[in-house]
Amino acid sequence: MHIPSLKEVVSAEEWALRCDLAACYRLVAAYGWSDLVFTHISAKLPDSVTGGEHQFLINPYGLMFDEITASSLVKVDMACNKLHDSPFPVNPAGFVIHSAVHEARPEAGCVLHTHTRAGVAVSAQKAGILPTSQQATFVLNSLAYHDYEGVAFRPEEKPRLQADLGQASYLVLRNHGLLTVGRGIAEAFLAMYTFENTCRIQIDALAGGGELTPVDPRILAGMADVMRIATAGQGAQLAWPALLRKAERLDPGYKT
Repeated sequence: MHIPSLKEVVSAEEWALRCDLAACYRLVAAYGWSDLVFTHISAKLPDSVTGGEHQFLINPYGLMFDEITASSLVKVDMACNKLHDSPFPVNPAGFVIHSAVHEARPEAGCVLHTHTRAGVAVSAQKAGILPTSQQATFVLNSLAYHDYEGVAFRPEEKPRLQADLGQASYLVLRNHGLLTVGRGIAEAFLAMYTFENTCRIQIDALAGGGELTPVDPRILAGMADVMRIATAGQGAQLAWPALLRKAERLDPGYKT
């Protein structure tokens, strides 16, 4: 499938964001978090590009995540209307969750949503995320839950989702999946990496059948300070260049 390059059409800033988001889609596929052509990762275009209007990049509906390129990403507004010519459709119903988050959290540069096996399994467990791993301690530091209301295409669900999310970085969508909010693509991806591993570890630990050892609540209470000290808030920026090199090794075509 030939997709004309937008590299010389859009600004350098937008092109860089497109390349990062395309890499993110490829990495989500590589780590096994995709759900065929379903779910979305949205990235907000900076005000310097849009003049203050709320505009986003999102996947072309119908492409597998490992097919997505910088030029195939579709630019949309808050209602998921296409803002440039594209041969691909978009999925307004799928954007309801993303538009709700971006509307309530203007600092959110990226929203990443998955339907992974482990994530959905834990979302169906009444106790939710358990304090049973180091990974869980990071998630529990900024975690929220939203009850299932059916397939998320009804705009009237948005206020309830926004209220449940609050200022959290991690959201369990009950009976549905996982969602992370980041100031940028790197932050949202690293958060999902931690979130997904938390769920996988929890499922494995419960499957073992033995009594679990919970993390001491005093450790949980101090995690905010630990995170500030451990990476100085730069954990995503430390990991992202290495992840981009991985995307390059997998297929450098994502940058076309």
